[in-house]
Amino acid sequence: MWYFTWILGLLLACSLGIINVLRLEAQETWDREHIPLDPLTQLMTKDTMLGRLQEKVENSKRNGFPFSILFISLKGFKTRNNLPDHEMDAILRGVADCFKSDIRAGVDIAARMGEQDFLIALPGSPLRKAERLAGQIKNGISQQVKAPGLVVEAAVGVAEYSATSKESAATTNEVDELIRVATAKSGL
Repeated sequence: MWYFTWILGLLLACSLGIINVLRLEAQETWDREHIPLDPLTQLMTKDTMLGRLQEKVENSKRNGFPFSILFISLKGFKTRNNLPDHEMDAILRGVADCFKSDIRAGVDIAARMGEQDFLIALPGSPLRKAERLAGQIKNGISQQVKAPGLVVEAAVGVAEYSATSKESAATTNEVDELIRVATAKSGL
């Protein structure tokens, strides 16, 4: 008789586990469908990314894992090459597609921060790993994104967040400083 109780308990535990997995999958689907995306590149918008960066900085403070960002810019590309809007849009989509294939799905997040600026957050990635990825992305953009008579070059800056105080919540100043450091390292 005891084994019927044991089997029922096991079935209940399994069903609760399945329900939890389904709940997490439903939450991820809802997040994907309800996060505002840039209509051109299908990346997160700047405002959404700034909020997510604060979350990632807070997570880094709590768990002590490294956290890096990449700032990618094509500054001056449109003005140097005097491109019509539809050609510039195609190049921006190509740039976004280029680094979408290099980032970890479901872990790293990417956003369009300005007309020709992008930001990628790399939770759990130390500076060296982020620098290697930056090199891959920069080479990928120059090799894969082509326009007639043009070479597309990107400036890429890398910054790592290091938690100084594990007790405090992430501030906007910390996120702004992280972005400022990455932008400065991109040479812009």
